[in-house]
Amino acid sequence: MIPGRRIPPLAALLLALLLSPPPAQASTTALPKGVQAGPSIEGISEYTLANGLRVLLFPDSTRPTVTVNVVYRVGSVHEPHGQSGMAHLLEHLLYKGTPDHPDIAGEMKRRGISYNATTGLERTHYYATFPADGGTLDWVLRMEADRMFNARLDRTDLDSEMTVVRNELESGESNAGSVLVRHVRRTAYRWHRYGQPTIGARTDVEAADIENLQAFYRTWYRPDNATVVVAGQIEPADVLRRIQATFGRLRAPATPLQRSRTIEPAQQGEREVTVRRAGDLRMALVSYHIPARTHPDNAALQVLADVLGHSPGGRLHKALVETRIAAVAGAGAEDEAEPGLFSALMAQSRDGDAARAEAVLLAQLEELAREPVTAEEVEQAKQRLANAHDLHFTDVEAVALGLTEHIAAGDWRLLFTSRDAIAAVSADDVNRVAATYLRRENRTLGRFVPTDEPQRVEVPAAPPATAVVAGYSGRPALDAGEHLEPTPGNLEARTQRFTLGDGLKVALLPKRTRGGVVVVDAYFRFGDAESLAGRQDAAGMAGAMLMRGARGLDRRAIDLRLEELQARVDISGGLQGVGLALVGRRGKLEETLDLVAVLLREPTFPEEEFEQLRLLTITGLEASRIDPDAVVYRTTALHFDPWPEGHPLHVRTLDESLAAVRALRRDDVVAFHRDFYGTAQGEIAIVGDFDPDAVRAQLERLFAGWRSPRPYRPIAKRHTDVAPVRQRLSTPDKPNGVLLARQNVALRVTDPDYPALVVANRIFGDGPLKSRLGDRIRQKEGLSYGVKSWVDADDSIDGTDDAGNMAIWAMAEPGNMEQVEAALREELQRLVSGGITEAELRDAVSGLLAEREQARADDHSVAGILQDQLYHGRTMAFIEARDAAYRALTVDQVNAAIARHLAPDRLSVFVAGDFDAAGGDAARAAPARAD
Repeated sequence: MIPGRRIPPLAALLLALLLSPPPAQASTTALPKGVQAGPSIEGISEYTLANGLRVLLFPDSTRPTVTVNVVYRVGSVHEPHGQSGMAHLLEHLLYKGTPDHPDIAGEMKRRGISYNATTGLERTHYYATFPADGGTLDWVLRMEADRMFNARLDRTDLDSEMTVVRNELESGESNAGSVLVRHVRRTAYRWHRYGQPTIGARTDVEAADIENLQAFYRTWYRPDNATVVVAGQIEPADVLRRIQATFGRLRAPATPLQRSRTIEPAQQGEREVTVRRAGDLRMALVSYHIPARTHPDNAALQVLADVLGHSPGGRLHKALVETRIAAVAGAGAEDEAEPGLFSALMAQSRDGDAARAEAVLLAQLEELAREPVTAEEVEQAKQRLANAHDLHFTDVEAVALGLTEHIAAGDWRLLFTSRDAIAAVSADDVNRVAATYLRRENRTLGRFVPTDEPQRVEVPAAPPATAVVAGYSGRPALDAGEHLEPTPGNLEARTQRFTLGDGLKVALLPKRTRGGVVVVDAYFRFGDAESLAGRQDAAGMAGAMLMRGARGLDRRAIDLRLEELQARVDISGGLQGVGLALVGRRGKLEETLDLVAVLLREPTFPEEEFEQLRLLTITGLEASRIDPDAVVYRTTALHFDPWPEGHPLHVRTLDESLAAVRALRRDDVVAFHRDFYGTAQGEIAIVGDFDPDAVRAQLERLFAGWRSPRPYRPIAKRHTDVAPVRQRLSTPDKPNGVLLARQNVALRVTDPDYPALVVANRIFGDGPLKSRLGDRIRQKEGLSYGVKSWVDADDSIDGTDDAGNMAIWAMAEPGNMEQVEAALREELQRLVSGGITEAELRDAVSGLLAEREQARADDHSVAGILQDQLYHGRTMAFIEARDAAYRALTVDQVNAAIARHLAPDRLSVFVAGDFDAAGGDAARAAPARAD
């Protein structure tokens, strides 16, 4: 319920359809009675139950997890006039339970299930991911089958959820980009429901009628309008039996589904809409009507969007960002079931030259004929899109969830036909679609201008998805790799640990992975408190500049080289080190690591890139000035700052930060890299498909010998007691308010009380749907869309640092903030005075252990765990011991830890929002308030 598309070529696709081979055959899995097999493409197989329910199975033995994704082909486009937001509101209410499953969120949390739901234009889906377990799978399938027909939809639940949904709507109103997109869509679409935001109009949502909601539910929630996707460590025949036993009992209603469609008429001239709101960013968004997903032109439009919008090599980046006309620019093409929009966006500081930016943006879009797209640009864009598809397909859970959008567009096989269509796009195709659709008469920037010779752009009808995918057989299925049961013992037995040189610690965990993927998580360390004083701004900028130019490579060349290597690399430097996150492929890991070494050791810090980055940084800081979330976090950090002025960890005001960035020069950044950078001290963890002997030799050659002139010494941090305050912070024209509360706690990760406090926090506020705070503030009182708490503990190498804290965050309409604050204070007092129960402890530990097990099934997570263990001198035995500590916890231990560390009267509270517009946040605030 956190608010969440690709692609055919042209004549080549039509010819392929005419010459298509016989339909792809489904797998030979033994089928239960009443189940029919459908097509099987590249490892994904389709089945259909007698009641019309479609089933997609995607087995993968490499990760011991299962994802169940139930997709209904109903979204905001199906809502009756005057009932916008119905599909999204229904999504919320389906977590309120059924007679047989009264506490869905609580049971999911107890079982350690990661879950969510989203609503889109054409679909709503509900998904759950959990460690592979037959009992959990049975429960999820029973629950989903149950709530397809038996959801508890009553007036009480609707009333309690209304403020939550309203708060979610208001959170979108606080984001300038979201507001602009919504207004442009409403202007571009005069008749079609694609112009209506999925969350709905505020007046419609607030006037929602429970009988209408129940009728909408009965109309669209039915097996012949649903697809159940199950992916992960599964045995298809077994899963089909389970699905038949749960969903197979459901009857499809006799009334056929009615899908009436409105066709948006051709636009009769350019349109403009202006949004005037408080803020510090100036933006322009241009949109053009384009054909639906299955139309042959859509593939070329996807390529065109990448040619224009890619950063740093795209045309918009070159024309707008490199010239410092704008801080950021991009483009994208929708691929929905009905005709969508091709859009381009640029953002600049509030004092930027808007007329010049708009003129350059429109020229790049509508005057491509003057400088047509080249074959080289098209091939580079196609490579990027192909790499993105290939990387996506290595993550089974991501594929299971991503199929949602392809189902919504007409057929899940569009995932593959769109990929193949993009591969066949030519430069002529791209230039043709640009000339056809990116035209003034088809533009929405908002302006209406009469003309003697009106012109129209007729968007052609797209063929049905069944015609596009007919006879499609796909490519060979991806190599699935091996299954390694991710117990701490198994992971430790497979891991090789050693030290290179004086202090480069390495952990290698080789294994066969899906698609030969390799994950690298590294951190190289340098500097101490004394040497870093006054250098913190240069430190951050130096790290951000590393991928913007290096020996023999400019930013675009680096980007192209990474695409050639099918690698995703993120290098981010900070005050005392530089981090590396890398996802690559077995056959290209050596070249990728060689490139990383060049980026780290030989950056060129181009002046133009430095100025672009500085502009982006300044623009971002300015934009945060009246953002409620940024304001409360910044104010909280200032209040709890224990460091004196001049210390590298000292917290600065927004204006001080802006002044420091404006004063920074390229020479400062070059000097910081020269004075501090090195890779001989740090940690490297690698997990995946690689040759450990070859990698060890390469790591020693590339990284072990480069020593920092300023060796790393950690900066000691100690607990400080900070007096409580309450501050109200005004953020004009921001209808969503944010609260942040904090208390400092003397706490280390290695303290005996830490596991108890983790469990206590899980019960108290770790989960917006199921926790004490979630139950009270969201579920019962309906005051907030999001509320959570967390406990942070210090974790130094020598085990002496103890600068921990407990914090609570919530968002709500500013006029409701007094009630939110009162509720969280009452719940915290109840936790401290009354403690937890045996049932709460049992459910919290069960869910926590399941989540920790699931994390160990993810290679990215394992690499991060290994890197952290290298730094602290730990092994997987630490994980086993921590799991054992959680299992051994008693109610008395948890309650004693709560009493020792949490003190409601020491809580500082910071609230930001537009209180004047809300009628004022209670002026009857606590005496400690400071405005």
